[in-house]
Amino acid sequence: MGLLIEGRWADQWYDTKATGGRFVRQDSAFRGKVTADGSSGFKAEAGRYHLYVCYACPWAHRTLIVRALKKLEDVISVDVVDPFMGAQGWTFDDIRDGSRSPGATGDRVNGKTALHEVYSLAKPDYTGRVTVPVLWDKQTGAIVNNESAEIIRMLNSEFDEFADRSVNLSPAALLPEIDAINADVYDRVNNGVYKAGFATEQAAYNEAVTRLFEALQMLEARLSAHRWLVGDRLTEADIRLFTTLLRFDPVYHGHFKCNLRPLHEYTALWGHTREIAQAPGVAATIEMSHIKRHYYESHHSINPTGIVPKGPVLDLAAPHGRERLPEAR
Repeated sequence: MGLLIEGRWADQWYDTKATGGRFVRQDSAFRGKVTADGSSGFKAEAGRYHLYVCYACPWAHRTLIVRALKKLEDVISVDVVDPFMGAQGWTFDDIRDGSRSPGATGDRVNGKTALHEVYSLAKPDYTGRVTVPVLWDKQTGAIVNNESAEIIRMLNSEFDEFADRSVNLSPAALLPEIDAINADVYDRVNNGVYKAGFATEQAAYNEAVTRLFEALQMLEARLSAHRWLVGDRLTEADIRLFTTLLRFDPVYHGHFKCNLRPLHEYTALWGHTREIAQAPGVAATIEMSHIKRHYYESHHSINPTGIVPKGPVLDLAAPHGRERLPEAR
């Protein structure tokens, strides 16, 4: 995981010395907005926008799920980077041997070999991390946004002329509660697993893993009483939690040392994970081989051998029984 410094690529890992061994995530830099009426300068149009994603990345995975649930596959195109992240960061081919992993697409919009070249194309003097997802405007040659939380809101609301309007993942009446649960889940769970996995001091790890499992216990209780995190329907809060839960046992439990308990021992959380995995269109967004290969092959400071474990065996298609729970709170 490197970064660009005034448009020049540097293979540089996170500096945790200055933060007491704690991993601190950099804020996303591109925060433009696509709007239905174009008042933002980026009008919602079919065929204009493109997503750069990695199947392995939980943040990028959110955007693929919302794109599928809203039936925007023919409206917003997608390119997928290789799961291995090496000295050049996210690349479109495996830079170790020049091959292309199954599921990776190459850059069919800009013809670049590395994602940092796309960032430099949009902003030649850019300084910062090069992350997925990226929402690209093919018309102006610009990065609109690289913050997944904001991209999924746009996909949910601004493309309704082209989308399935029966699906609303961020109802206005539920937004205050959605925002509150999102903030807590982001801090203690979505980012919490990274705080544990990338910690370089024991105290920082202990703090992160303790807060993570306190949050999981709270969510287990919440989802034991109600089918969904907020209200009477699937919302973005469920999706934002799901992409972390999906990766928990295959990656975070062992690789990131989040091993107080495996996720499948949490009846409600594991059922919730299976229910969302079985929602129409979601299974096609899950590439477990990319997920496992990215983490285990790319993080040499954590797994220097690069060996990818064969397990665990998880049956995402098993009955979840969640439909028996009350939906409204």
